Amino acid sequence: MLRVVVESAKGLPKKKVGQPDPITTVIFKEEKKKTKWIDNELNPVWNEVLEFDLKGTGLDSSSYIDVIVKDYETIGKDKFIGSTKISLKDLVSGQTRSLPSRNIPLANENGQNIGATINLVIGYDPPANAAPNLNDPLAGDATVDAGGGGGGGEEGDETLPDGGQSGSAGVPLGQPVNLRQRFNRAQNRQRLVDKPQDFQIRVRIIEARQLSGNNIKPVVKVHVCGQTHRTRIKRGNNPFFDEIFFYNVHMLPSDLFDKPISFRVYNSYSLRADSIMGEFKLDVGYVYDEPAHSVMRKWLLLNEADDSSSGAKGYLKVSLFVVGAGDEPPVEKRELNDDQDDIESNLLLPAGMTLRWATLSLKVFRAEDIPQMDDAFIQSMKEIFGGEENKKNLVDPFLEACFAGKKLCTQIIEKNANPEWNQVLNLQVKFPSMCERVKLTVFDWDRLTRNDAIGTTYLNLAKIASSGGEIEATTGQSEVGFLPAFGPCYVNLYGSPREFTGLPDPYEDLNYGNGEGVAYRGRILVELSTKLERKADKTVDSIHSDDILVVQKYQRRRKYSLCAVFYSASMIQEPGEPIQFEVSIGNYGNKLDTTCKPLASTTQYSRAVFDGNHYYYLPWVNTKPVVVVLSYWEDISHRLDSVNIILYITHRLESNLEAFKTAILAKVSENQLVEVWLKLLNQLIEDLESFPTPELESCANLTSLDIQIKKLRDSALTSIKDGARRMREEAREIRDTLPDLETWVDKLKLLAEEPQNSMPDVIIWMIRGEKRVAYSRIPAHQLLYSTYSEQACGQHCGKIQTVFLKYPMDKNKGLKVPVQIRVNMWLGLSAHEKKFNSYSEGTFSVFAELYENQAQVFGKWGTTGLVGRHKFSDVTGKLKLKQEHFLPPRGWEWESDWFIDPEKALLMEADAGHTEFMDEVYQNETRFPGGEWKAASEPFTDVNGEKSRNPGEFDCPPGWMWEDKWTVDDNRAVDDQGWEYGITIPPEDKPRSWVSAEKVYHVHRRRRLVRARKRAALPPGAVVEKRDQGDPEGWEFSSLIGWKFHKKERSSDTFRRRRWRRKMAPENRLGASAIFQLEGALGVDTEEKGSKDDATKLFGANTPTVSCSFDRSHMYHLRVYVYQAQNLASMDKDSFSDPYAHVSFLHLSKTTESLQATLNPTWDQTLIFNDVEIYGDPQSIAQRPPDVVLEFYDKDQVGKDELLGRSVCAPLVKLNPGMDQTPKLLWQPIIHKGQKAGEALVAAELILKVESGESNLPLVPPKRGENLYMVPQGIRPVVQLTAVEILAWGLRNMKPYQLASVSSPSLVVECGGQRVESAIIKNMKKNPNFPSSVLFIKVLLPKEEMYTPPIVLKVIDHRPFGRKPVVGQCTITTLEQFRCDPYIITAEGAMSSKMALMASPSKHLSINMEEKTPLLETQEKETVDWWSKFYASTGDQQKCGPYLKKGYDTLKVFDCELEDVPEFKGLTDFCSTFKLLRGKNESGDDDPSVVGELKGSFKVYPLSDDPGVVPPPRQFRELPESGPQECLVRIYVVRAIDLQPKDNNGNCDPYIKMSLGKNTVDDRDHYLPNTTSPLFGRMFEMTCFLPQDKDLKISVYDYDLLTRDEKVGETVIDLENRFLSRYNSYCGLPQTYCISGINKWRDQLKPSEILNNLARLKGLSKPRTEDNGTSLTFNGKQYMLAEFENNKEIHEHLGPALERLCLHVLRKQGLVPEHVETRTLYSSFQPNISQGRLQMWVDIFPKSIGLPGPPFDITPRKPKKYFLRAVIWNTTDVTLDETSITGEHMSDIYVKGWMPGMEEDKQKTDVHYRSLDGDGNFNWRFVFGFEYLPAEQLCLVSKKEHFWSLDKTEFRIPPKLIVQIWDNDKFSLDDYLGTLELDLRNLVGPAKTPEKCALKMMDDLEIGAPHKMEQAKSLFAQQSVRGWWPCSIEQDGKKVLGGKVEMTLEIIGEADADAKPAGKGRDDPNMNPHLDPPKRPDTSFFWFTNPCKTMKFIVWKRFRCLFIGLIILTIVVLFLAILLYSLPNYISMKIVKPLQ
Repeated sequence: MLRVVVESAKGLPKKKVGQPDPITTVIFKEEKKKTKWIDNELNPVWNEVLEFDLKGTGLDSSSYIDVIVKDYETIGKDKFIGSTKISLKDLVSGQTRSLPSRNIPLANENGQNIGATINLVIGYDPPANAAPNLNDPLAGDATVDAGGGGGGGEEGDETLPDGGQSGSAGVPLGQPVNLRQRFNRAQNRQRLVDKPQDFQIRVRIIEARQLSGNNIKPVVKVHVCGQTHRTRIKRGNNPFFDEIFFYNVHMLPSDLFDKPISFRVYNSYSLRADSIMGEFKLDVGYVYDEPAHSVMRKWLLLNEADDSSSGAKGYLKVSLFVVGAGDEPPVEKRELNDDQDDIESNLLLPAGMTLRWATLSLKVFRAEDIPQMDDAFIQSMKEIFGGEENKKNLVDPFLEACFAGKKLCTQIIEKNANPEWNQVLNLQVKFPSMCERVKLTVFDWDRLTRNDAIGTTYLNLAKIASSGGEIEATTGQSEVGFLPAFGPCYVNLYGSPREFTGLPDPYEDLNYGNGEGVAYRGRILVELSTKLERKADKTVDSIHSDDILVVQKYQRRRKYSLCAVFYSASMIQEPGEPIQFEVSIGNYGNKLDTTCKPLASTTQYSRAVFDGNHYYYLPWVNTKPVVVVLSYWEDISHRLDSVNIILYITHRLESNLEAFKTAILAKVSENQLVEVWLKLLNQLIEDLESFPTPELESCANLTSLDIQIKKLRDSALTSIKDGARRMREEAREIRDTLPDLETWVDKLKLLAEEPQNSMPDVIIWMIRGEKRVAYSRIPAHQLLYSTYSEQACGQHCGKIQTVFLKYPMDKNKGLKVPVQIRVNMWLGLSAHEKKFNSYSEGTFSVFAELYENQAQVFGKWGTTGLVGRHKFSDVTGKLKLKQEHFLPPRGWEWESDWFIDPEKALLMEADAGHTEFMDEVYQNETRFPGGEWKAASEPFTDVNGEKSRNPGEFDCPPGWMWEDKWTVDDNRAVDDQGWEYGITIPPEDKPRSWVSAEKVYHVHRRRRLVRARKRAALPPGAVVEKRDQGDPEGWEFSSLIGWKFHKKERSSDTFRRRRWRRKMAPENRLGASAIFQLEGALGVDTEEKGSKDDATKLFGANTPTVSCSFDRSHMYHLRVYVYQAQNLASMDKDSFSDPYAHVSFLHLSKTTESLQATLNPTWDQTLIFNDVEIYGDPQSIAQRPPDVVLEFYDKDQVGKDELLGRSVCAPLVKLNPGMDQTPKLLWQPIIHKGQKAGEALVAAELILKVESGESNLPLVPPKRGENLYMVPQGIRPVVQLTAVEILAWGLRNMKPYQLASVSSPSLVVECGGQRVESAIIKNMKKNPNFPSSVLFIKVLLPKEEMYTPPIVLKVIDHRPFGRKPVVGQCTITTLEQFRCDPYIITAEGAMSSKMALMASPSKHLSINMEEKTPLLETQEKETVDWWSKFYASTGDQQKCGPYLKKGYDTLKVFDCELEDVPEFKGLTDFCSTFKLLRGKNESGDDDPSVVGELKGSFKVYPLSDDPGVVPPPRQFRELPESGPQECLVRIYVVRAIDLQPKDNNGNCDPYIKMSLGKNTVDDRDHYLPNTTSPLFGRMFEMTCFLPQDKDLKISVYDYDLLTRDEKVGETVIDLENRFLSRYNSYCGLPQTYCISGINKWRDQLKPSEILNNLARLKGLSKPRTEDNGTSLTFNGKQYMLAEFENNKEIHEHLGPALERLCLHVLRKQGLVPEHVETRTLYSSFQPNISQGRLQMWVDIFPKSIGLPGPPFDITPRKPKKYFLRAVIWNTTDVTLDETSITGEHMSDIYVKGWMPGMEEDKQKTDVHYRSLDGDGNFNWRFVFGFEYLPAEQLCLVSKKEHFWSLDKTEFRIPPKLIVQIWDNDKFSLDDYLGTLELDLRNLVGPAKTPEKCALKMMDDLEIGAPHKMEQAKSLFAQQSVRGWWPCSIEQDGKKVLGGKVEMTLEIIGEADADAKPAGKGRDDPNMNPHLDPPKRPDTSFFWFTNPCKTMKFIVWKRFRCLFIGLIILTIVVLFLAILLYSLPNYISMKIVKPLQ
């Protein structure tokens, strides 16, 4: 949008008569806009805004506007006053959004100035595609932050304007994606469900290096998904930030992965437009595809935003994480040499790749078939005024291309459905790019409203480019990488249905590329090429005419023929209007599109018939409808052949792989497994060898991408082939090859993707009446016939396939199937259409048809009463036809005359398909109010009051028999006679509503008479009688004009019609392919032609109908074995479902019995379908049998049954009943709304019946009830008697059920049909454990693990009045983990050591802790504390000091919860925790809610069938006491990592809160301000009773002063599991037994006691000790103390030898060591996303045993105070920045210094004035005090961030010193001359003399080359250093020397500082060292304050000759003056001589 504000004009010239009435016209690109006129004014003020719409194209540098001022005339032309032209060049650059133009002179026609001026303001909003300049601080809402330190303010958050016009010149770096990565990505992303979900993106900004600029204050802004965060402002070119930002989003994964993450570094000093210093962008998807979804500590190369030629603008080090639900963010490891890390090797770049600027040139040639998008209203107006009609072109298309946040648009072509743009869009990108897809959207431009999307498609760079990295290195082939290239090729657009309505489109989202498009919406011809290193002159340019000619050859069309034969349509949900199917490819065949010739693309209408059980189907019987579609497309067979060949190989590999997986699951013998595996590999190798992809020579429309993809595919296929050969030779363990094989399948699927597929998909629509209901899209290549080879034909070409249609944009994701069709489709070039003959079955016939219509008037049939109908019409009755006007298409002729042929499929017989039927009729009576009831005028009607037959007239149809007599139906709201009563209100003749009680005023009554009939069973051998064919003349009757016709005339009928047909035959073709000649309609009534009828009405309604008839069908016998299902969803409130299954096969369906209250039903049922009639060749049925579809429902007593899911199973086909193959039961997934919702164990077999009789069918399975057959032996699983022992320990956390708490529960266990119930818990509150814990059941379980039924646990609450509701249930699917060998005695289930103690009788225990007074404890505290131990254990050598050298313990740091450590098996070795669920909750969410937990375990083992055999010993023995225990719990919270920030500043003020039972501890007073990774170092002690208080909940809260504290996250620990576990998890075992020191023993029992308990519980003898406890025998093994402590340091804290040895032995037993665990915090706000992690551990001590040892002290370390003393001695070679009055170069030098993070303590030297040679003498001391953590080598800075902050924030900052040299100016700003940055831990060694001091010293360190390490030393180690360092300043982008400084640097501790004091500057105490005043030359002074010195040194020194000359001259002049003055007097005196 361009806005011109016309403000005012001044000084307009007067007219000859009066003053002018000025009016201003502004012209931009031939568009004029005017202001109002102003009467009689020479200085008019308009203040008007004129707006120009740019129509999507931005301004270019040549744009201008004309401004013309005229004198307004009421009559006649306005008179010209003056004009001017204004260039808009300044707006184009984007530097500014508005251009104020003040006092612009106006000129007359000849260009002369007329003395008048005009004032304007021009504003510009670039359109979505024009790239604005990012540097513009106004690009968003730039806010100036008052708190900015230093000179300038800082830029606020920059929000990009809508549409993300980030328009950067490129996307820096990234990986061209090679095959392997694409594939990891595909696998990575497949795991995500495609629904909106929670994600968290974490961005950690660590530091920046080598930023450009002088004296800068950088700040980093990170923008993700519309949220911007910025870091704190730092100083210097190498700032250290270390800040983490969290972005929480809830969106579709596919949308999220396309969003960019943008990093920008700004200089906050600068408020100017050039404040942006560098930027970097990458996609979220790039990070997600990296390992662990994260990029760790990588450097980003920053680039200038616009300038593509610029080099690096610095580096930024970041870590990025994308955390999805349930993901665990990885731990960041900081390497030791991180500070020197090599930037180059850690850049976020693929190895060996450099970033190049590239231009993606997208040539957009043209589009076709764009649908109508605008309303026809304007068009109709044109027509009224004589315009021509042109509906088709109601669309104004333009194309928008988006890539990496940039958008470019083509021009808009108005009113054109086939626009030719011929433009090239140049997208500047950094290559290889990190963004993946170029998005192309075609929009319809609208003047007034927003532009509508027509369709969207993507060019995926991953598919059209390759880095060539996928070839294995071993082959030594050349790389096959290539840059993005595409086309010229058409790309198809899909979206919402094409039909245009003025109403809002409900499917509009599809046009933006969200979801699967349901219809073809046109195609665009594009070409993409990539040019490196060249910047395009224009972003949008027109294409050269030569290129347009070249692309012509890519548009050559060939004719394609598509034929589809519909075999069946079944599983229709409800009957209704008649149904037809439409098949289209592109626009061809779309019956509502008028642009193509009409084709026979729709089937005839048919009515659905009931299948006798549940569904409806279309009764096509032996006449199958056929559709024929002819279309014209480019021939791309060379592409699709390759695709089909690769897919053919893939499908074979997949089916073999499936067999291999099944074999592994079924645990077949090794030999069989090897056989399956070898078959798989051999077939793969053979396929790859024998089916090469076609060669590309001689193909017409080759593109460069074709050749590259061919190379890529060939090399990848070769590598798979070689890999398979290697695997065949080398594989050791067959099962381990599975991942590789699956990888190959995925790789092959990726190779089969064809980016340049210009052939549109075939779309099948189901049309009900006139409405499109459901669709299916089939890629054309699957149907395409190829002459290249059989494998190159599509997988469904000429074969019958089963297709489930879908509803458009189905919210329920396929919950209901609209229809299941079986269709045979063939697509091929017309040149090959004869080949179709070999694929077709049956006989094809072609007919023309029309309907003759008549109406009944006064009892006579005729044409007079046909209101709105024609005498002859089509089936809809809307189109007038005449027999005479029909003409056959070209190449066809009439074969016979017109004949009458009734259409059976359309007749509405209510009883069709039913086995039982109820005839009904209503008897009506009327009366006057209060009179007698008499028969009504229409005594018998139907339910709607329409006239019906007398009950006596109803005949029993043939094949049926009456069940009963006519009876009155009184099961309704009627009285005892069956009557219901009503009142008639005129003008109606029958009541609207009925009541069951008679009142006086009722005048009408009726009752329903019903009579049931059912189909008669045929006697065997009887022939089925054909039903009466109805009317002999072929009429069909209806009571209303509409769809519902029946065969026999009834008295109520008023309308009838009959169908006439005429057969056609081809003139000169034989075989089925002749139908491809059918093109065009059959001719319409010519009288109608003249009328302006709606074209769509005429079109398509009258195409010939094609059908395929079969002369014979085959009878089959189908058996479906439904054995069981598992893990179904619970749909009822009681946590269960009542499942049953509808089994559907073609047009038949049956239902299993329904089972009560189970989610794991075992039906064990065989469904037998006796006579299944299938048309078609049995061989093709055997290859592709129709699917058996099982739909599982939950039976509800009230309301509708709910669908639980759907499963599909292919039957085993036996063409010969004698085949000995038996079907195998397999688990098929049950799918519900696109998600897996259980599994069903089913199988099916389809047996061809032989004509002779039924004797050879398999035996009928045994019956279990009336019509209930079981699954027969041989198919059902083999069972074995099995024992299941159940340890039911107790219930925990039971939620209330129906508002009452669960108080007396018991447990029911069901398995394999057996059931056992536990004892009842008397009182849950006192003791939630079961009184007797062990249950036992014997059950018959299948031997094969894959068939094992699950164990179902139900908890029943015993309530008053005998109610026993199920309050929770749990299903355990696999028993594998619980199986055991009963004869191996282990202590698995027995007690843990603690429990052993409690089970034994309690004795009085006394614990003697040996007391030794430690000698060095206090000194040791200084250097060694608990944190030393912690850091030593995490490997942080720098922080742990001398700890390790002393030989002390370390502990184990687990980076997960203790429960997740694999060795400890989740601490569930004693008993596991099972979550109890309850069914669908009130709100109807599908997620079942967790309502409690069951503690328990199972043991499963086989029993002998022989009752005489002694059963094995029981497994659960010697159980611990189950009563409550009082315990002391110590919780140590060490630190938190990466907490989710809760405050606006991106930080948190965390503190700990914990609850255990009823006790809570709130540590709010000890909150830690402003940090996301706090060091808590807190220990809490609490007491509790187990098991009641088993859950310890630890929460982290964020402290807020005014508002409520927010919870960051929490974690819950099950203390009972830790207490009961035999892994000793109650208190971890240390490495050594210490009796003093920081590692003092803290358990209640000594190691020897723990070892004794362990021996007792394992059933071993007590450990024996010898040699004073230095050797010990345990479990038959001897241990010596020496072997444990051989090379260990023995220190003074160790305890007695025996205890030490016992501890060493214990540590060998796999118990929990002393540890710190890392627990993830979760919050209810984002349930599965980590909110941070907490490092901590817990100790639990039962009070009954005694007191534990002292707790550890883990309080955090305190920093030490240090002082840095820097003495500035001298400077030299300082830039001379000024010129004095006298012309000399000089500088007034002073030095400024500070430590980063402590900027407020800046110190300056005095000024060395007038340095003429760059030397300065200072002798000045800086003293900086700082808090330092020696262990971490960081300074701890505490300061308030803003003056309004409440708390000081702690920062950890590397200790650095920054020294700057400045030039002092009194009356202006000081000038900056150079800077020096020194890292004190890593100091650059100084030069001894100024000559050796050069900038190179610093560069060596910055690059961080490892071998330069020797030079760098830590000042903390050296303590003092003196020498020269160089200062640098940046000029023209390069660093140059700005001066050299001589300094002494000294670091001194606090104690030493007091001993050796020193003052700042030269103040007292001036010592250590003493500083003398500097010996500066006399010339060094400040002229303003020293006038005398100024005279002496400046004036006198420089101008003394001048002064002396002047004095002499003055004397001479005076002398002459006096002479001249006195001469006349003297002369006159001489002459006069008066004295004489």
